[in-house]
Amino acid sequence: MSAKQIWVDADACPKVIKEILFRAANRVGVMLTLVANQPLQVPGSRYIRTVQVAAGFDVADNHIAQQAQAGDLVITADIPLAAEVIANGCLALNPRGDLYTEDNIRQRLNMRDFMDTLRGSGVNTGGPPSLSQADRQAFANQLDRLLARN
Repeated sequence: MSAKQIWVDADACPKVIKEILFRAANRVGVMLTLVANQPLQVPGSRYIRTVQVAAGFDVADNHIAQQAQAGDLVITADIPLAAEVIANGCLALNPRGDLYTEDNIRQRLNMRDFMDTLRGSGVNTGGPPSLSQADRQAFANQLDRLLARN
């Protein structure tokens, strides 16, 4: 099943990943919607649109969760959002090319909650590493696989 539409949690999505998505949307003719709480610059295309939501915690995530339909692809590094859209029949892919699935999302949520607890107790857990060339390639490859499914 190929994605009917692509939704992007765009506030934290790296620019290079957005550029890969812009090219893919135009190449395969799939609607790409970037949701953010700030204005976004996107290339002119009938396949690319932006939705600006109000500022606030999880406002963009909530918009995506409410609008995405079964079969849509959601691009996000937000694990709770990924879990919610997977439960609604969507596909979820993070900017490093990792596909969230029903089989791995519970473990990801547990690890996220564990790290959140550590940070809350004062442990410096550091952040994720910078997006590498290998991450970009993994994302592009996984995106191509998902868009090529019939």
